[in-house]
Amino acid sequence: MTDVPPPAARRPGEQALAALGLGAPPLSPADASPHSFPGGGRWRTEVPSVEGPEALAVVLKESSRLDVPIHRISQGSGVWMLTDSEITEMVEATAEHAIELCLFTGPRGTWDIGGSVRSDSRGGGLRARGHDAVAGCVEDALRATELGVTCLLVADEGVLWTLHRARVAGIIPADTTLKLSALVGPVNPASYAVYENLGADSLNVPSDLTLTHLTEIRRVSAAPMDMYIEAPDDLGGYVRMYEVAELIRRGAPLYLKFGLSKAPGIYPYGHHLRELTLSTARERVRRGRLALDLLARHGADGDMAPLGSRLPGVLRRFETPS
Repeated sequence: MTDVPPPAARRPGEQALAALGLGAPPLSPADASPHSFPGGGRWRTEVPSVEGPEALAVVLKESSRLDVPIHRISQGSGVWMLTDSEITEMVEATAEHAIELCLFTGPRGTWDIGGSVRSDSRGGGLRARGHDAVAGCVEDALRATELGVTCLLVADEGVLWTLHRARVAGIIPADTTLKLSALVGPVNPASYAVYENLGADSLNVPSDLTLTHLTEIRRVSAAPMDMYIEAPDDLGGYVRMYEVAELIRRGAPLYLKFGLSKAPGIYPYGHHLRELTLSTARERVRRGRLALDLLARHGADGDMAPLGSRLPGVLRRFETPS
């Protein structure tokens, strides 16, 4: 008895629209990304804004209940907003489930005393202002990695390069991954390649990039890409669930980030935001289930990277000074 091959992936509404004379032109193989994650697979999953052990417990419970596979958990408030015991608890819980834990590093512009980021031009952005802010990011990186954190979120190109140099020099573990924040994500292939060379192992891109933009990026870089399938309101509030299959085809290797629109901000998190944080954490997992259901419905849910995989593969870097 021979195995029956799975049905070919289809686009939403494809057969019905074709029957009505409204069919779309065939997809071009030239648009597809040729890249994948090391060890196989073209997409991984991420649940963002998991701000502490209690929110993490909610996410793990919901992911089990709804059968949502998770490769990475990320936090947005920062290393300095967690106690050592809270970080250790999160490290142990994610390790038990073979999930990568990513914590944000150091001070950034929106929480600084500088006024430019609050001006109409938003000058300075999320960058680390001055030597002391860079030092704070490095201190966070040292503390987090000493406690077992394997992934660090970065929102400043200088901090990114500094932490990459620290990784090369053995100051932080060599297998630490550096993730570029959605708050500073590149919007063109040239800047994407620069961030890769500065040390980024995965790069958030804005959720309003077009499919053509993703193809353009993939012509110059194989570095993993992170994209909110549903973006928080402060990042645009875009909902692109029906495009997930095509986002993977164009953008692989791609982290599907299950964000949440129409939800108040929770950074920096504290217990005064507890109920909101737990309820939104739960809903992010449910949003993940909805996105995965659409992938399955369209026959495009294959090629997920193995659970427990986290490394980005061989990437291009600028030469570090000796």
